[in-house]
Amino acid sequence: MGKSIEVSYTPLMEYAAAWDKQKEIVRGIDDGQQGEQLLMLQHPPTYTIGSQRHPEHLLWSEEELRARGIALFQIDRGGDITYHGPGQLVGYPILLLDAAKGIDPHRYLRTLEQVIIDYLADQGIVAGRKEEYTGVWIGDLKIAAIGIKFNKCRSRKGFITSHGFAFNIASGIQQAGFTGIIPCGIEQYGVTSLEDITGRSYTVEQVAQDIVPHFMRHFEYEQPEHEVILQKRLND
Repeated sequence: MGKSIEVSYTPLMEYAAAWDKQKEIVRGIDDGQQGEQLLMLQHPPTYTIGSQRHPEHLLWSEEELRARGIALFQIDRGGDITYHGPGQLVGYPILLLDAAKGIDPHRYLRTLEQVIIDYLADQGIVAGRKEEYTGVWIGDLKIAAIGIKFNKCRSRKGFITSHGFAFNIASGIQQAGFTGIIPCGIEQYGVTSLEDITGRSYTVEQVAQDIVPHFMRHFEYEQPEHEVILQKRLND
C-alpha cells in the first residue's frame, strides 16, 4: 500500500491566508494530527521576498504597488523575489521528509523540478534545469520558480516542507507582474509561460489536474484515489 496525500485546488486565495494555512498544516503534521497535503491554487497579484533579502530587486515603489493592486510579503522561504498572480499555478507540497529514508532537501528540490519537466514533456516541450539556478527552464527562459522552507521537525528527525513552485501558465504573465522586479535576482535571463511557448490556450485548473499524476509518481503516493479527490474539488 502506497503513501496517501490530500490534494486540493483553490481558484483564488489571498497570499496571507495560504501562508497561514501552510503553517497550520506543518504544525499538524509535526504533531501527528494531520497528513501530508498538496495545496494548488492561484493568488491575486503578489510579490514575495525570500530569505536572501534583496529589496533592490523590487523595482516599483510602495505607491506604484498600491496603484497596481500588488501585495508585498517578506516571507520565510529560501530564494529572492518572485511574482504570484492569476494565470499562474502555485503548488505548496507540505510533506514530511524523513531523514531515516534518505530524503534530503537537495533530492526534494530536484524531484519537484522533475514533476514540472515531465508535465511539459507531455505538452511536447523540452524543458530542463540551468546550472546554478533552481527552477524549470526552457532555454534561457524560466517557466517555473521554486522556493522552499524546510521546517525542522520537533519530535523526530527530518523536515516538513512548505512553500513550493510557481508555474507560469497564462500568456502575458511576465508583463502583468514580472516587469516590476528582477525575478529571483537574475538579470540576464527572462521568464515565459506555457501559453507563450506553445501558442495554445490552457486553464490553470486543467494544468493542476494533469500535473497530479506526475507528482504522485515521483513522490510515490497512491494515485487513483487522489485523482478523484482533485477532480471532485475542481468540479465543486
